[in-house]
Amino acid sequence: MARLRSRQILLLASGVGLVVLLSASSAFSQDTQGASQNIEAAAPPAVQLPTFPDPNASAAVLEQQGDELRAAKRYIDSLDFYNLALRKQPTALLWNKEGMSYLLLQKPDKAAKAFDHAIKIDKTAPEGYNNRGYIEQMKKKYDKAIKYYEKAIKLRPTDAVFYFNMGTCYFGKHNYPQAAKEYQTAFTLDPDIFVRVSRIGIMAQSTSPEDRAAFSFMVARMYAKAGDVDRSLEYLRKAMENGYRDINKVYTESEFASLRTDKRFEELMAQRPQAIQ
Repeated sequence: MARLRSRQILLLASGVGLVVLLSASSAFSQDTQGASQNIEAAAPPAVQLPTFPDPNASAAVLEQQGDELRAAKRYIDSLDFYNLALRKQPTALLWNKEGMSYLLLQKPDKAAKAFDHAIKIDKTAPEGYNNRGYIEQMKKKYDKAIKYYEKAIKLRPTDAVFYFNMGTCYFGKHNYPQAAKEYQTAFTLDPDIFVRVSRIGIMAQSTSPEDRAAFSFMVARMYAKAGDVDRSLEYLRKAMENGYRDINKVYTESEFASLRTDKRFEELMAQRPQAIQ
C-alpha cells in the first residue's frame, strides 16, 4: 500500500487566535518557536532526504534525520524516524519532537500522549508541560492548560515563552488584567517576543475582533512603557483597525505619556484608521 505523504499545516493557534509557542528543548528553540515554521527560510539548497529509516542507524542519526524531515514539512515521514529512534533510546526530547509532528498533522490526541511520555520520562524538563498545556488550550480548557504552564514556569522561571503562553490562556478566558500581567513578564524577559511571534506568520484570525483589538492595545501599552515608540504606534494602529473602543485611554494612561509628545502619535490619532471588517 502506498504510504501517505505529509501535508503542509500552516496554522497552530489557540482558541482566541493567538500563537502558542511550542518547545522541544532550550537548545532547539529556533525550530520550536512557531512549531518549526520559521526554519524554511533558512533551509539550505534542496537535499535528498531519506524516506525510510535505516534500522541499523543510531538513535542520534535517526533523530537528526527526523528533524530534517520535519523542517521540510514531511511530518509523517519524520514520525517513522522518531519512532525508531525512540525504540533505540527513549528520551523526553524525542517524545516532545514526536508530539510536535503529530500536532503539525492536526492529531492532538496522539500529540498529548507523546507529551505525557516526555513528562513521565523527565519530570524536571519544562518543555513537556508547556506543550501539554497547549493541547488543553486547543480544547479551550484554559484552567487545565494554566496548571501545566505553571509547572513549566516553576521549573524554568526565566523562559518568556511559558509566560506568553499562559497570558494567551488568560486572554482566552477574557481575564485581560491577568493576561496583561503574564504578557508583561514575558516582555520583560524577552522584549522581542511579540515581534518574533508576528514574524512566524502562523497567527490565525481570531473569532473575535474585540479580542484582537484588546491584544494589540495591550502590546502597544507595553512598548510605550518601554520607550519603543515605533512598535507602540504600530500596535495602536492595529488596535484601531480592529475597532478598539477605548482608544482614548492613550490620552489618560501614564504608560503612554512619552508617546503623546511624539508628532507621529498626533498624526495617527488624527487619522483614526477605520476598523477593518
